[in-house]
Amino acid sequence: MALRRITLRDFVIVQALELDLQSGFTVLTGETGAGKSILIDAVQLVLGARADAALVREGCPRTDVCAEFDTPPAARPWLEEAGLEGEELLLLRRTVDTQGKSRGWINGTPATATQLRALGELLLDIHGQHAWQSLTRPESVRGLLDAYSGTSDRATLARWNQWRADQKALAQARAAQATLQQERERLQWQIAEVDKLAPGDDEWPELDAQHKRLSNASALMEAANAAIAALSGGDAEGGGALDGLSRAQDLLQDHEHLEAKFASAADILNSAVAQAGDVVHSLHAYLRHNDLDPERLAAVDARLSLWMTLSRRYKRSPVELPALLHGWKAELQQLDAAADLVALEKAEAASARAYQAAARALSLARAKGAPRLSAAITQAMQGLGMAGGQFEVALGKLAEPAAHGTDDVAFLVAGHPGASPRPIGKVASGGELSRISLAISVTTSALGEAPTLIFDEVDSGVGGAVADTVGRLMQQLGRDRQVLTVTHLPKVAARADHHLVVSKRSGAKGTASEVVAVQGKDRISEVARMLGGDDSSKATVAHAREMLDVAPPPAPVAPPARSPKRKNTKKATDGA
Repeated sequence: MALRRITLRDFVIVQALELDLQSGFTVLTGETGAGKSILIDAVQLVLGARADAALVREGCPRTDVCAEFDTPPAARPWLEEAGLEGEELLLLRRTVDTQGKSRGWINGTPATATQLRALGELLLDIHGQHAWQSLTRPESVRGLLDAYSGTSDRATLARWNQWRADQKALAQARAAQATLQQERERLQWQIAEVDKLAPGDDEWPELDAQHKRLSNASALMEAANAAIAALSGGDAEGGGALDGLSRAQDLLQDHEHLEAKFASAADILNSAVAQAGDVVHSLHAYLRHNDLDPERLAAVDARLSLWMTLSRRYKRSPVELPALLHGWKAELQQLDAAADLVALEKAEAASARAYQAAARALSLARAKGAPRLSAAITQAMQGLGMAGGQFEVALGKLAEPAAHGTDDVAFLVAGHPGASPRPIGKVASGGELSRISLAISVTTSALGEAPTLIFDEVDSGVGGAVADTVGRLMQQLGRDRQVLTVTHLPKVAARADHHLVVSKRSGAKGTASEVVAVQGKDRISEVARMLGGDDSSKATVAHAREMLDVAPPPAPVAPPARSPKRKNTKKATDGA
């Protein structure tokens, strides 16, 4: 099981639609214009396709599409890396308003369209009826061959990027040798000049403070002596603030037995006396250890002047000089490295060898995979009405190396015996294009890890025995993965494990559309309609019954993990 359910609200001409899906091979049929491809468009939208205001049903503010998947093991690392909840079920939602603005969610967490696309690649592969067009693009062709060969161009791309970076560095160094030398000499002179100062990282604040203290030493000593005199008094009889505080304390203590409030005031004065005494002691210590020092002042003044001179010369504040010196030294190291042409040439040559080795390994893997892919698709073509047709994966050499290697990969096709293989884009017949596209889709669909495959009318232009072959191929794929096919071929529909019919109906309230899971007589009637005859004709009904009897019975399918009351038939108004 993979894609469990899809819900649409106001999507194109669909007002409301809810559809439960099963594992195995499921076909979606219905009259032209009933809305089969609209469902595919909705799935693509919820998986990150380009948002368009035209998707919103006329008269509605927005469209809302939800899809519920089982979480495949391959998606869990991606969810963890994206910081999203890795639950058993994945609920993807996308809305688009009438301005074309979209919003997306993964398990209720807001997500970008890019994230939805990345996750969608792990959940579902869609093969459209015009899939052959992508096979004319070199990157798509290389991607298919590499996937089939079990290889990747990631290592080659990494070596290519390193080689290009080394080439650029070498070219820049060669072009700038004269300029680099002048710049090196300038930096060396500046570094030598500032190195004479050798400014410490935290030196300037302390140097500045020290200079201020030394240049104002006389005033500081006078202030200390004056403060001592104010606190202690200037004569033998005292008279300073300390004496005043002590006398006030004594007076309060002498009368605190009469007034209890004096006790707390006396305690405060006691603390003040102690603190003032500490101040006097500290000031005496300061005076004992500090004196006028003209020589030290001159030395500090000279160093301060040098700081200021360099600061003005290089237009930086003094505190920025240490960082400026460190920056110059780092820049000089870079210039020395850039000027080392020998080292740069060795690095460029080494990265070139590494790229060439990776490209050779990639070319070897492609050369081994190309015949196998050619044979597999050629074999698939034989059963699709192209007996004697040939598919060829042609490998050539590019004129110049590229990020993806040195190989020129092209898909060539010969539609019938004796025809020369030509590029797939030049195959004239539309029927041949459809069948070749189907052969490629079926052959390469097993390469991906996505548990769900959707084929949107890839059987267009085929019929007869070829249609039965297409049905068997789809049925075979459905044994291992969930396959959903939009088809108009009764032989393909007869091979399905499950059959969904999209139809329009008109009533008093307007046009309505519904998707119905058909079985038994209802399925026989739908296959009879697809046969192009009257579904009430005995011959047509008999033919349809015979086709369904010949087709193997549906594969056993585990019931969906939902309420047993839910049905597969949901109605939608305004068309589907």
